[in-house]
Amino acid sequence: MHTEKVVNHIVTWLKEYAENSKMNGFVLGISGGIDSAVTSTLCAMTGFPVHCIELPIHQSPNQVSRGKEHIAQLKERFPKVTDACVDLTPVFELFKEQTPTVNDDSLLNLSLANTRARLRMTTIYYFAGLKRLLVAGTGNKVEDFGVGFFTKYGDGGVDLSPIADLLKSEVFQVGALINVPISILNAAPTDGLFGDSRTDEDQIGASYDELEWAMRMQDVGKNSSDFKNREKEVFDIYFRLNTANQHKMKPIPVCSIPIDLKL
Repeated sequence: MHTEKVVNHIVTWLKEYAENSKMNGFVLGISGGIDSAVTSTLCAMTGFPVHCIELPIHQSPNQVSRGKEHIAQLKERFPKVTDACVDLTPVFELFKEQTPTVNDDSLLNLSLANTRARLRMTTIYYFAGLKRLLVAGTGNKVEDFGVGFFTKYGDGGVDLSPIADLLKSEVFQVGALINVPISILNAAPTDGLFGDSRTDEDQIGASYDELEWAMRMQDVGKNSSDFKNREKEVFDIYFRLNTANQHKMKPIPVCSIPIDLKL
């Protein structure tokens, strides 16, 4: 990949989009991970204002420290970067108090994880409305169009997606070039939605390098019967998630009414 040219292309695209939209700049949540760090830096490189928001909900201390380190570095480098921290833990706990209990812990935990993402999305759009800012998405290509590893109307609720055509490995290449903190470049990717130390690989069952390989294999028409052992296991994981999460990747279906039924 021609990393420097890719960076220039994305920055130009962001700048033109902001100018054409007549909005004042960008806003996004900062998680302490590579995707939000790269996205916020690319937005800042446009010269437009960028509002970085920390949105902890029972967050791991190391995620919080990485996020704060990144924001501090970004503010030193770019004068139009501002920040805020909104602790959503009390809101999340109140939500849990007001909802009925269920007996299926796996469904409950997943629903609550997605609720965290949706609370964050609502908060980010609150600031977007106050400041007339565009909500920048932080999803990469593997997450958004490979395995659907994002929350519908949570971190998937955005105005534009600057890095959604970059594989995770490419996001790391961009991050190294644009001086994302080393602590973030070295951190294992995690969505931080479960309040523990589980990584994305723990949840998915495959690393991003493995998932990228599976995407390439699917693109050239391979199927599960073409592989054995770990390759077969990874391809099956990818195919299962890609199939199950198509509802996230495709536009919302609209029921078209035949014209004769409207006459």
